[in-house]
Amino acid sequence: MTAPLVVAYRSPELLAAATAARLVTQLVDAQAARGEVSVVLTGGRTGTAVLEQVRESPARDAVDWTRVDVYWGDERFLPAGHPERNETQARSALLDHVPVDPSRVFPMAPPDGPYGDDPEAAAAAYAEVLAAAAQPGDQVPTFDVCMLGVGEEGHTASIFPDSPAVHEKTRPVVAVYNCPKPPPTRISLTLPAIRRATEVWLMTTGESKAAAVATALSGADEVTLPAAGARGQRRTLWLLDHAAAAKLPAPPA
Repeated sequence: MTAPLVVAYRSPELLAAATAARLVTQLVDAQAARGEVSVVLTGGRTGTAVLEQVRESPARDAVDWTRVDVYWGDERFLPAGHPERNETQARSALLDHVPVDPSRVFPMAPPDGPYGDDPEAAAAAYAEVLAAAAQPGDQVPTFDVCMLGVGEEGHTASIFPDSPAVHEKTRPVVAVYNCPKPPPTRISLTLPAIRRATEVWLMTTGESKAAAVATALSGADEVTLPAAGARGQRRTLWLLDHAAAAKLPAPPA
């Protein structure tokens, strides 16, 4: 795993537009090489804005959306269609507007889904989905791109500082309880699963994130600041606006 690359943009809007262009290019290049491509989506303001920019991009149709596998890094354990679910936001922003193959879109189960109000069962089921797509002997496929957000306290996906999820070393997916941000119950990939991605992109904006960004990039341990443990096999990108990059010791690209 290589050292992180930091890229900062003047505004959140420019970050979203540039990341969307980067994502389209990445998907097209991967399909040119192998025909298939996989992406892990994130929710929140920035993640949703990126998908909206992809939807509006004139280059979006360069991607063969029927050959894209879509996963999520985490999910709020809320009923299907709830506006706060990452799946709902992603469908509204992009997936409902491109010809994805429904059989290749893999949302995490809601409490009104097949596993009922049991986040442990939903997490175990998602782990089975990942294992089915992985190479023999692996728990998780090699995602081409895993997109993540970063919280003010340094959480990523739904892995919070010094939580059971950040200490998990064997399971690829876990149920998360008592989250400090609502809703309290979620499902999340773990850091070992995230680190199976070829590229990990951590996207965040705003002055309130600046301390967490600077701490993560100064060598913090992942238990204290989980975002520091999110790394790609080939590349780790921190995609920031200038406000989020304000406390870095050296100006980013």
